[in-house]
Amino acid sequence: MCVTGAGLLTGCGGEEEPPPDPDEGTNGLASLPAATIEERAFTAASEAESLRLSGSVTAGEAGFRLDMRLGPEGGVGEVSTQGATFELLRVEDELFIKADAAFWQYQQSEDEAERDIDPSTKLEGMYVKVPPEDPSYDQLSGFTDKALMLDLLLGMEGTRETGDRGMFNNVATISVVADEGAGGVLEVSLIGDPYPLRLERGGEAGEIRMAEWNEEFPLRAPQDEQIVDYGDQILKDAG
Repeated sequence: MCVTGAGLLTGCGGEEEPPPDPDEGTNGLASLPAATIEERAFTAASEAESLRLSGSVTAGEAGFRLDMRLGPEGGVGEVSTQGATFELLRVEDELFIKADAAFWQYQQSEDEAERDIDPSTKLEGMYVKVPPEDPSYDQLSGFTDKALMLDLLLGMEGTRETGDRGMFNNVATISVVADEGAGGVLEVSLIGDPYPLRLERGGEAGEIRMAEWNEEFPLRAPQDEQIVDYGDQILKDAG
């Protein structure tokens, strides 16, 4: 029999169940200090074999958009900047660029223009091999370098605080907030390895998304008939 009355409410229906543990089934990251969450996210990112990195970076009137697959042997994907879009492919030390006619016409030198040479007729749809000694090699190959891209793009500035829990691409996350958001907001996975999944860069400098961690992707050099040699074949055919 259930006894009622003031002060006699216990025993009716048994003890109340405790509220569910919000960290149940997670990697426990949400209970850690913000600096530790960020450190573990960067460690997981650096130790991963591969990822897909996409988004936008702005700096004044300049900036770029990218969608790259990055791994230990190189990377492949698209970069858009200043109204031009091109594909980059690096397999170990071999770097290739592929673009449409509009891109190559924009890159056309004054000398070629004076001689009425249109390089786009030879380069559209082809992979142009960029030699390591070319001044553009380091800049372009940087987009295909996993360690370099993570180091350049994932920085935040200011005092760190633990932010809200959330969801990104159906994955539970915890955020690290720098300088109350002005220095950036990093969302880190609460499921499995603590990979960084999204970064709102400080100063409204764009957004970076990270996915497909440790997933294999095809990375191989183009067939010989798809390649134009940047160093001599273009200049020889153009001359």
